[in-house]
Formats: sequence, structure tokens, C-alpha cells
Amino acid sequence: MEHSDFMTHKNGRQRKTAGGAFSPEGMTDMTDMDRVEMSSSDPELEEEAEGLIRGSDSERRRHRVRPAGVRGELGNVLLLLFLYVLQGIPLGLAGSIPLILQSKSVSYKDQAFFSFVFWPFSLKLLWAPLVDALYFSRFGRRKSWLVPTQYLLGLFMLYLSVTVNSLLQSEGGPKVVTLTAVFFMLAFLAATQDIAVDGWALTMLSRENVGYASTCNSVGQTAGYFLGNVLFLALESADFCNKYLRTEPQDTGIVTLSDFLFFWGIVFLVSTTLVAIMKKENEQGKGKKRVQEETQGVMATYKLLFNIIKMPTVFTFCALLLTAKIGFSAADAVTGLKLVEAGVPKEQLALLAVPMVPLQILLPVIISKYTAGPRPLDVFYKAFPFRLLIGLGYALLVWLTPSLKQDGGFPVYYYEIVLISYALHQVALYSMYVACMAFHAKVSDPLIGGTYMTLLNTVTNLGGNWPSTLALWMVDPLTSKECQGAAGQSCGSPEEAGLCVKEGGACVTTLDGYYVESVVCVVIGLAWWVWLGKKMRRLQEHSPAAWRCRSNH
Repeated sequence: MEHSDFMTHKNGRQRKTAGGAFSPEGMTDMTDMDRVEMSSSDPELEEEAEGLIRGSDSERRRHRVRPAGVRGELGNVLLLLFLYVLQGIPLGLAGSIPLILQSKSVSYKDQAFFSFVFWPFSLKLLWAPLVDALYFSRFGRRKSWLVPTQYLLGLFMLYLSVTVNSLLQSEGGPKVVTLTAVFFMLAFLAATQDIAVDGWALTMLSRENVGYASTCNSVGQTAGYFLGNVLFLALESADFCNKYLRTEPQDTGIVTLSDFLFFWGIVFLVSTTLVAIMKKENEQGKGKKRVQEETQGVMATYKLLFNIIKMPTVFTFCALLLTAKIGFSAADAVTGLKLVEAGVPKEQLALLAVPMVPLQILLPVIISKYTAGPRPLDVFYKAFPFRLLIGLGYALLVWLTPSLKQDGGFPVYYYEIVLISYALHQVALYSMYVACMAFHAKVSDPLIGGTYMTLLNTVTNLGGNWPSTLALWMVDPLTSKECQGAAGQSCGSPEEAGLCVKEGGACVTTLDGYYVESVVCVVIGLAWWVWLGKKMRRLQEHSPAAWRCRSNH
């Protein structure tokens, strides 16, 4: 999905990029919302796309047969769920790092650099054909990638458990480049594991139960992200633990980042070993009809993707998807970090994601009733300006936050305002997201539905990632500061700021770049809505033939 929640950055699968609405990986727009992204070769998706294109209600009903006999495959369902939970752990941890960095006063340029960590899930289509086509048949098509990938995840976590404190607490400040490199590898490995697990899910379950794969994906990734982000930030916070979990206050939380990484590193290594030894990939269930997997070659898949992108309607739609979220980038990527900068405890922001879970479950169900017709992008278009206005509301919230702070923290009504703001944001975000997914299913060529859908979902996620990274990068250049208390000094660079302080002065912000960005983004967003938004709506008027990949017919 996209990324844009400050309290959670599903992307991502996108839980979010660098700072979903309130959590740099509020990766749930993360963000991605990649977690609900459809698998690249999901037969249910192809069936749904075919039903939408042909308008055959009877056919859709025939495909949605109630799954039977899931008890006989409960072990496989639980294994899939566990694998998706493991996938969410490194994503959740990556989403917590920007909040930790912000509490250490790193620059927004550093935050922008770290936000590249959230890109692999939006780019995995580039190497997914390799994962699908290259493997050791004796070991198993999916295990050939799953086992080494999870071993590497475990080893990276053990390495980080030893070095992360020195990376975060070095004399010159956090070593952002090294942190980014390591967490980028974690995200890359998690995305690769996702490709393998998505593929395995289609053959691990029988045809009548394969629908449970998407449930395992959504529930498992969300649970893993929650464990790695919300639960970790709460247990790592001394204030939270002293207030709610202890009778005698202590200076540290119940767990440290090193402890958490070490624990999950061991879990990855042990569980992967058990899967490698005990789980046979190619076993056939008695009386169960297995789903036939695609076996398209690497070059054939890349050629197919190129042919899809070359189609005029698809090319136009992708260009619109890549630019649609510029207007939301400041609100989605920077707001959560600004609240932490203003003194809001990062663990409190993370915990505000908890009451959002029921809303995030219900919203797609409710919204899908309005996107089921022939013009789902009408919902996208109508929700667009409301999401822009919510971004301005976020800027107002950040501006008011310092004045609402009290000696004991923030009053309850402040968190209620934040929660209501976040809930409104989720309604607008999900309205746009569900509308987009419905249109993807409507136009995807049923003969290549999996590849088609994954391409469109990838472009959608990337359209949220690059503006968020750019928004973080531009905060500092757009911010104006002056040196007060030391004549002749300025604060235009870290060196000049150091001289100002050395001369007895202090750097004071006269214009925060976040507010400049918020206004500029809304103006750009409104311009996009007025001119390009109508162009996107008109794409719905093209005939189904305009979306068919002719090289495959």
C-alpha cells in the first residue's frame, strides 16, 4: 500500500516510507500498504480481474466458493502466518529508527537518506522474476530463496544487536550512512522473502483454501510490524515502562534495541532451520487439488513487463500514479518527526496506531461498496482534496503542539485531537487506495493478471516513496535560522551554527521549512487535482481492449 501514517509506515509492505503520517514508516500508506498488495501470481486476482472486465457476476460468484476443509491444512496456514509475521519484524524495526533518530536531533537530510530503507518493497518487481525462475528443484522452488534469505536476516539482526548502540550513540552523532546500509539490506531481504512466501502460498495450500493466503499475508505482516514497531517502542521507553509496567522506576525500558534484535535474530535462525529440515515443499495433500504455478522464464517476464508499460493507457496511468502523491508528501513523511521534535513521546505516537486497527479493517470493506462499479476512480478523485486539507490540518497541529505541552507531558485531549486527525487521514487514504486497487483489478488483462496487477501496485507504492524522500530532504534547505546573542554570526550551516554557539549566541528558527513544504505541497496537489485528476478519471472511459497487452493475444 502506500505509506502515510504517522503512527505505523506499513509500506509498508509499505508500512510507510520514512515517516508515515506519524511514524516514519507510518509505512502503511506503508505503507504500505504493501501488506495488502496482491501476490504477483495470485489466481484469485486473475479471476477477479477477469470477472470485472467481462462483467460476469455469475462467474465471480462461481469463483468465490466458500473454502472447505481448512482444518486439514491448518498447519500450512499457521506456517504461512508465521512466515509473514517474521517478514513484518524487520519492517517494524526499520519504521522505529527514524523516530529514535529524531529524538537524537539528526538533520532532516539524514532522515531523507534513511528513508531509502523503505524503497525495496516498492522495487521488488525488478528482481521478482529472478526469484521465481532460478532455484534448486531438489531443495524446492521457494525454499531455495526463503531459507538463505531468512538466515541472512537472522545474521544481520545478530550483527546489529552488537553494533547498533555504537551506530546510534557515536561521538559525532548517529552513523546514518551505516544504519541506512544495514537496514536497507534488512528491507531488501524481507522483500525477497515476501516474493518467495507469496509464491509458496499458492502451492502450499490446496485450491479451495488458497484464499487464506491473502489473509495470512495481511494479518501476519500487520502483527509483525506491530511487534517490531509499536511494541518495541513501548517496551524500550523508560517513561512508558515506569508509568504502566513497573512499581519501581528505572532509567531504561524493559528491553533495549540490542536485546530485541538479538532475540529475533535467534528466532529467525532457529525457525529457518526447522523449516529447512522438516517442511517438504513439494508434498501433495491427499485428495487436494494444488494450484498450478506459473513457470514463465526470466527474460519472458521482463519482456512482458516492458510490453505492458509501452501501452499508451498504462503509460499514462503510471505517470499519473507517480505524481499523484506529491501533494501529500510533507504531511505523510514529516509530520510524525515534527511532533517528536516538539516533545511528543515517540512511544505514545506509536501506541495511537492501536485503536486504528479496527478502522483499518472496516474501511476497505465499507469503501469497496462504492468502488465496485464501472468508475472506481471517482472515489479517488473525490477523496483527493479532503486528504490535502487534512495535510494542512497536520501542519496546524504541529504548530499548536508546543503551546499545549504541560509539565507532565501532554493532556488527554491533545492525544484525542491527534487520534481524530489520524482517523480522518485514514478515511481519505483508504478511499484513494481501495479505489486504486479496484481500478487495477478492473483493467488488468486476465491472461496476465498477476504480473499486470503487481506492476500497477509497484508503481503506486513508488509514487508515494520518492515524494516522501524528497520532502524530508527539503525541510532543512527551506528552514531559515538566525543567530541571536552573537553579532555578525549566522546559522546557515552546521559549522556556522557551531560558531554562533561558541560566541555565546543561539540559533533560532525564524521560518520552519515544514510549513513552507506543507503549503507548497497543497498548492501542487490542488493543481494536480484540477488538471491531471480529471485526466485520470477519463481513463475509466477507455474500452477494456485499450488495456489488453496485444503481444499476448
